[in-house]
Amino acid sequence: MDPDRILPSFPAPSFRGNQREALSAIRDAFATGNDAVLVRAPTGSGKSLLASAVAGAARTPEEANPAEATGAYYTTPQVSQLDDVAEDDLLSDLNVIRGKSNYTCILPDETTTPVDRAPCARESGYDCSIQHRCPYYADRAIASNRAVAAMTLAYFMQTAGSEVFGKRDVVVIDEAHGLSEWAEMYATVDLRPRTVPVWDDVGVPDVADADDPLDRTARFAETLAGVCERAAEDLAASQELTAAEAARRDRLQDLRSELKWFVSDYRDPTSTTTWVVDQPDGEGTPITIKPIDPSRYLHHTVWDRGNKFALLSATILDKDAFCRGVGLDPSNVALVDVPHTFPLEHRPLYDVTQGKMTYEHRDETVPKVARLLVRLMAHHPDEKGIVHCHSYAIQERLAERLENFGVSARIRTHDRENRDAALEEWKATDDPDVFCSVKMEEALDLRDDLARWQVLCKAPYLNTSDSRVAQRLEEGQWAWYYRVALRTVIQAAGRVVRAPDDHGATYLADSSLLDLFDRARTDMPDWFADAVDGMTRPTLPEFDPAAALAGTDATPGPRTGGRTASTGRSGSQSAGRTGSRSRTASGASGTDDGDDDDHPLSDVWGG
Repeated sequence: MDPDRILPSFPAPSFRGNQREALSAIRDAFATGNDAVLVRAPTGSGKSLLASAVAGAARTPEEANPAEATGAYYTTPQVSQLDDVAEDDLLSDLNVIRGKSNYTCILPDETTTPVDRAPCARESGYDCSIQHRCPYYADRAIASNRAVAAMTLAYFMQTAGSEVFGKRDVVVIDEAHGLSEWAEMYATVDLRPRTVPVWDDVGVPDVADADDPLDRTARFAETLAGVCERAAEDLAASQELTAAEAARRDRLQDLRSELKWFVSDYRDPTSTTTWVVDQPDGEGTPITIKPIDPSRYLHHTVWDRGNKFALLSATILDKDAFCRGVGLDPSNVALVDVPHTFPLEHRPLYDVTQGKMTYEHRDETVPKVARLLVRLMAHHPDEKGIVHCHSYAIQERLAERLENFGVSARIRTHDRENRDAALEEWKATDDPDVFCSVKMEEALDLRDDLARWQVLCKAPYLNTSDSRVAQRLEEGQWAWYYRVALRTVIQAAGRVVRAPDDHGATYLADSSLLDLFDRARTDMPDWFADAVDGMTRPTLPEFDPAAALAGTDATPGPRTGGRTASTGRSGSQSAGRTGSRSRTASGASGTDDGDDDDHPLSDVWGG
């Protein structure tokens, strides 16, 4: 890597905000010998442009000896982030490759078949005469031979050990704050009828009742891996498979690899990974095997893939804690802090707390939050808003209340299956609709009139019934617990303000959020602490469903039929700043709210 090439590799025609200063600091951090640089850059800093500049400093083939790594990887956990990269003309040097399932075959009779189920995946020895034109193999060839290959973190990890995507000189990871959690998710082994094709061929023991549940699980995993291997070999011996058989073969091979990885790591006395196993319903029922702090897994899938690393995020809140969680030595890691350039008055936080939204208090608080939403809709009659519901249980209850209030003509929701389509439809409309979302606090760009206001319905604490969370809390890792929740709040706050001249209001409805700010204060970036300190309780209109629909041609009542265009947009309807901050929280709210979909990565997994 040549750090002096970082600034000249910046792809935009000019710098804005603190980009030049940030790249100078990154250059200096690498020049002094650090192996990794953490770049804490707020929303709107142009992190993808910074990433491209760092990737441009990678060693070139002309500079390298035959055995030396060259080129760079750009990777991000978020599919939407990769989509943005692919569509940005300034980032054309980042050559995007996706997994096979994202491409369709171009053979005449297979044009609706994903490449991973095409004849080349189904028939032994199949020689495709037009593979050179296949969109997947074409993109893979380009990405593997160009200076910068861009891919999702899932694909990057899956290609560990690949001859096509071997070690490179520089690896840039965007949205890196959740790297440890993503690694835990990818390394989790989920055993149930849906994920184990040979489920009916094995006897699933009651591992939770064993003297040593983990050891019993490891022995079962070895047995299951053998059954998977034999079943996969039987399928592989066939000259031609159906699409379903090919899917079964691939799943068997993947499951065998997952099981062998778990057993290998569990039996390795030098591994620092802690494994936990869940089987709440006993013999014959699903088993979930989860790692905590899987640094060995990250070394194999990430750290062994490059010489130098740049990790970018707005919410790497504690350098040493982050390094411990991902298996990096803090002494070889530098932190570059990029100041915020957005005026505080453009990104205000407002205290509109209605009480606690924990499970035991929700019956009392949800109706109050629903009434609050009607008042906020009246306050923003011709502006789009997004409500971060946190869980589908909360979303459903709020949507039902809003329908009863007669304002459903302005409300949109989604479920697990249609979340992306529903989001795009809402973004495309000019109507001042309000989108009740679940797990959309990250990687969502709602610049300008796409959304001018948002509501955080619940403090995003991790579910304490998750065995990994419970294990950490038993070890006293409460600072980690609050830090992860704060990280999600800061990410959410950046959804509706995307540039220095953009503006949007963030309303806090759960009083537990105020308690979170107190408990995690030392981990707050200064720019977010400024917003917390400047928080006020706004003056809102009285509850009036008719006023909530004033920006539309609808009248209060059940929603029927299609939509008509809104009557106009009048610009910002920012909340009033009078009054003092009101604190209604009386203590910590770190309890589990009881929802099955409260896992920190639920609904991101299928992205």
